[in-house]
Amino acid sequence: MELNYKQFGQGDPIIILHGLFGMLDNWQTIAKKLAQHYTVFIIDQRNHGRSPHQEEFNYPLLAGDLQEFMEQQWIYKAHLIGHSMGGKTVMQFALEYPEMVDKMIVVDIAPKKYPDGHGTIFEALFSIDFNVLENRKQAESILSEKIQEAGVRQFLLKNLTRTKAGKYKWKMNLDAIHRNYDAILATIEGEPIETDSIFIKGGKSNYIQKEDEKKIQELFPLSNIVTINEAGHWVHAEQPIELLEIVTGFLSSS
Repeated sequence: MELNYKQFGQGDPIIILHGLFGMLDNWQTIAKKLAQHYTVFIIDQRNHGRSPHQEEFNYPLLAGDLQEFMEQQWIYKAHLIGHSMGGKTVMQFALEYPEMVDKMIVVDIAPKKYPDGHGTIFEALFSIDFNVLENRKQAESILSEKIQEAGVRQFLLKNLTRTKAGKYKWKMNLDAIHRNYDAILATIEGEPIETDSIFIKGGKSNYIQKEDEKKIQELFPLSNIVTINEAGHWVHAEQPIELLEIVTGFLSSS
């Protein structure tokens, strides 16, 4: 699969994976900062951004996509950063291909199965009729009927694009994402690996609970868990400076 990506900088490789409904541009600011010392790749995962649309969608497949991407780029080992769904992809990849992982950074996600938390978002996204949609402002107005948070609406509207015929559509494969949603909520499982890892959680987020730390340590016994107190789930958007300090410090440590 030919995943869409952008590349910045020179040095040891870092690959960054976005979360559900996201795309590579969500991490471009962070990537450019890291590119002062590393070669940084930001990737659209399958069914997201400008990467190919596929009917099947689960973490073993996403991990396989990443392995194929690294081989295409002649990358034999890399630092990996993943947020939310991307963090689960990174964990799955590390468990399947530990020899290809240098250091692993997981942002605000645990390897556990999560409850359905996106029902309202799916409902809002499916409520837009592209046959009659005239502009982005109208799309936001429709989303606002179900999604109160302006920041969430703007994040989702980054997926809106025009067709050659002048109509609007989603960049993401919304049907496949919705159909395979249970697979995105699923547990990440495997044999423990001794990969140097750090889990960064938002202090205002409930994605990593105290009881989740045991499972993290079981799978990744060399991992540390760090909290950014003033961040919610969108750590890279809410506290980018503190996140960068933690990431660069971890990557530069022996």
